Amino acid sequence: MSTYEALTVDIADHIAQVTLMGPGKGNAMGPAFWAELPVVFGELDADPDVRAIVLTGSGKNFSYGLDLMAMGHTLSAVMTEGSTAKPRADFHAHLKTMQQAITSVADCRTPTIASVHGWCIGGGVDLISAVDIRYASADAKFSVREVKLAIVADVGSLARLPMILSDGHLRELALTGKDFDAARAEKIGLVNDVYPDADASLAAARATATEIAANPPLVVNGIKDVLDEQRTAQVAASLRYVAAWNSAFLPSRDLAEGIKAMFEKRPPNFTGE
Repeated sequence: MSTYEALTVDIADHIAQVTLMGPGKGNAMGPAFWAELPVVFGELDADPDVRAIVLTGSGKNFSYGLDLMAMGHTLSAVMTEGSTAKPRADFHAHLKTMQQAITSVADCRTPTIASVHGWCIGGGVDLISAVDIRYASADAKFSVREVKLAIVADVGSLARLPMILSDGHLRELALTGKDFDAARAEKIGLVNDVYPDADASLAAARATATEIAANPPLVVNGIKDVLDEQRTAQVAASLRYVAAWNSAFLPSRDLAEGIKAMFEKRPPNFTGE
């Protein structure tokens, strides 16, 4: 494997561990993350020696989600009042590239297991919605927070969570942007199990990966392929729709206010403009 800026990859005993490294605070997802994630999962998918993948975060948190400081250029052009078709088309193309980065995890033929600790916000939820199995530590906290920034979540959560959560739970979380803890995440089915701390959660993820790796690889790949076939078309259609929707309607005064309020650490004042 190559050397990466936003991720580390360690392979031993047929198990790969992919660890989010930042470089943004709280493993926030900046340009390096979006560029490197599909490369890493493409290489792991093609490696016959890798039979299971564990995904976790470094430090105290899984991920704060999108790194708005580092990714501001993506929004700046399309946010210009009265912006023409070209910046919207460029935004649409960039958004589809980001969607594909998360889809590279979902489409990986090798089983994936996430171990979540600390904060898992926005893009972090997009990412874990793309894996097969999710574990969490007792201190884990989650939020589908895009609504708080006047953004429709657009890289995976609204496409994949409908097949993980009940409709009512998903709508509550997506429409409020509220924070919820590991106990609630387990209760509603976002995570399979909750463990006392990050080490215990990671150990459980690695133990499950070991169990999977001991099974016949072609059959394991086949199980994933058959299960994924039931949702591939639905997810792809949802991602196409939200990419078009956000390219048309994302630019707003509320978006600018949401981002400004976040950096100023104050409640936003949305006006519907």
